[in-house]
Amino acid sequence: MPLPHLPATGRLGRPARRAGRTAGRRPAAALVCALTTVAALAAAPPAPAATARTAADPVATTTAAGDASTVEVSVNAGVGLGTIDKAAFGVNHALWDSHMNDSEVTGLLGEAGVGVMRYPGGSYGDIYHWKDHTAPGGYVAPGTTFDEFMGSVRASGSQPMIIANYGTGTPQEAADWVRYANVTRGYGAKYWEIGNEIYGNGHYGSGWEADDHPDKSPREYARNVLAYAEAMKAVDPTIKIGAVLTTPGDWPDGIVGTGDSADWNHTVLSAVAGTIDFAIVHSYPGGATADEALDRTARLPGQLREVRRQIDRYAGERSSKIGIALTEVNSNVQMNSRPNGLFAADTYMTALENGVFNVDWWNVHNGPTKVETVDGDTDFNDFGLLSSGGCVGDVCQPAVNTPFHPYFGIKSLTKLGRPGDTMVASSTDSDQVSAHAVHRADGTLSVMLINKDPLNARSADISYTGYTPTTQAPVVHRYGRGDTDVTRVAVTAGSDQVLPPYSITTITVAPHASAASVGAPGAPKTTAVGSSTATVSWTAPANGKAVRYEVYERLGTNAQLLTTSTSTSATLPNLPPGSEHTVNVLARDADGRLSRPSEPLTFATTAPRDSSCLVNYRVDSGWGSGFVATVTVSNVGDAPINGWTLDFTWPSTGQSVQSAWNANVTSSGTRVHVTDHGANAELSPRGGSTATFGFVGANDGANPAPMTFTLNGTVCRTS
Repeated sequence: MPLPHLPATGRLGRPARRAGRTAGRRPAAALVCALTTVAALAAAPPAPAATARTAADPVATTTAAGDASTVEVSVNAGVGLGTIDKAAFGVNHALWDSHMNDSEVTGLLGEAGVGVMRYPGGSYGDIYHWKDHTAPGGYVAPGTTFDEFMGSVRASGSQPMIIANYGTGTPQEAADWVRYANVTRGYGAKYWEIGNEIYGNGHYGSGWEADDHPDKSPREYARNVLAYAEAMKAVDPTIKIGAVLTTPGDWPDGIVGTGDSADWNHTVLSAVAGTIDFAIVHSYPGGATADEALDRTARLPGQLREVRRQIDRYAGERSSKIGIALTEVNSNVQMNSRPNGLFAADTYMTALENGVFNVDWWNVHNGPTKVETVDGDTDFNDFGLLSSGGCVGDVCQPAVNTPFHPYFGIKSLTKLGRPGDTMVASSTDSDQVSAHAVHRADGTLSVMLINKDPLNARSADISYTGYTPTTQAPVVHRYGRGDTDVTRVAVTAGSDQVLPPYSITTITVAPHASAASVGAPGAPKTTAVGSSTATVSWTAPANGKAVRYEVYERLGTNAQLLTTSTSTSATLPNLPPGSEHTVNVLARDADGRLSRPSEPLTFATTAPRDSSCLVNYRVDSGWGSGFVATVTVSNVGDAPINGWTLDFTWPSTGQSVQSAWNANVTSSGTRVHVTDHGANAELSPRGGSTATFGFVGANDGANPAPMTFTLNGTVCRTS
């Protein structure tokens, strides 16, 4: 977590987001600098309020509908991506922020639909002692006590996400905090994280996170998570406990520390998956510009899917009870800029559509570090959503609490969906335009289109599947150049809706046909999974009007009917071995109308158990963006093999083979083709001999293991 940005002195705490992450400082270094920051901010002259951009400004672009190229947008209301949780839209507060509890801040966050406030602020969570409101080695601003923070939480109608002090605290201290919060004060604080970025405690060579435990390994963290959970839930068994994980593909993911047998995630989850209620990851994709970070949002689905795979592996049937929270996110570059506002909206929805229940922006106030011009605006490289009123040299921010562009990116989400609404599949044919769609509880359907092109407008041609809009004009909201807020705008007359450059446009349509009389089925779960079939079950809608159920597999924004059933279970046939599938269940009523989709279920079929070949795939070492792997091939059939080829497909587009030994390896896209090296061409029957080869791989994002290996055309068992 980044500590306050300081005028003239740079940034404390958050090192650069890259493999190695060595630039961090421990919170103890923050005290003198933070006090200097407070003095500098207090002495700074008041800055003028930001001037609203008008359409006449040089960077403001207007494009007629006829001049805009068309982007094809597909929306499928029959493919559900999940329900927006009450905790979906969150922010981070920090103890150094004397404006944390300003009534103006509470109002602004309420207008932006913020439902969660995280406290006491990233790495400060591991030095903060709630009983005496101190953070040794760090600055604590007046007016930021836990009770004062909870006053703002209640005033805004949100809920807290609390970091229990792992680094310098104890299970008893955390349990006492739960007792005070939920028993003494009746705050009903539900979500409790056990520490912040504990993997940054020096165990992997970079230490910005306070951790007084002599043993700083992941196994010690896991042991203490169990102790914290036991003590805290003994006070209030209804609370939810979260454990810290590394983000797949980001340092130190995949690194095995000295004395460890596995990396952080596999070590922690193997011990705590039977106890925790949610897993915690952070994302700061970085890049040279905010535009580059905006492009890197595409890495998130693979990263989050890998977190879920890891939870599935260790939690088994309990996996569905464990959520994923993205409790810190920011681009980490050009942070007050318009493209970072687009990044905020795109990242929140991408994360929520891929199984996260909570996303928290880092953070509300932070402070400036350097000044540059981005898209005609002054950017202060300030992590905050709202201005802190600080200065860099003689260049000052606008007045305190003036919103920056990312604030309006998040506020735009209030026009897309609210907690309880159903996210549905959407896509575009342009890599410059992102789409997100929500089937709202009132029956309307909203589509958010984010035009990431700074120069060119687009004209959106939207097609709907599983939903028939009325012919009445849609409601359109926009945040783009020339807008001082998220603004309702006129529908583009006589053509498709125009998406201005660098803009967020949300289009809401009403339904033409009457809704089905039956509600969505309950979330499906697997009751049996084999190599070519899977049996799933679900609960019936409450009103009992379902006469038939249909199970659909998601294929992008399309859906393929797998089977139908008149009961609340079905067996899905003819599935390829070792393959992943995401399905929704829909109910039909007596008039043939389909319900909304159920929550999605993703599962993987197993490798064939009776195959004549066996493949062992093992990652020997990793460093976040690369790895070394060893593959062992065995012939367990009755006939000898003389000459072999092995084929597999990477689960992620960011994975590749860089070099190999003891085999000939070629690649085409995500497909990898391996042939023997001559000396290891013969494979004796019944496991009499094996062939082993290795390679150096690269990964931009998650690095999941391949699911299916084919030896001479035969799908192999895996181990």
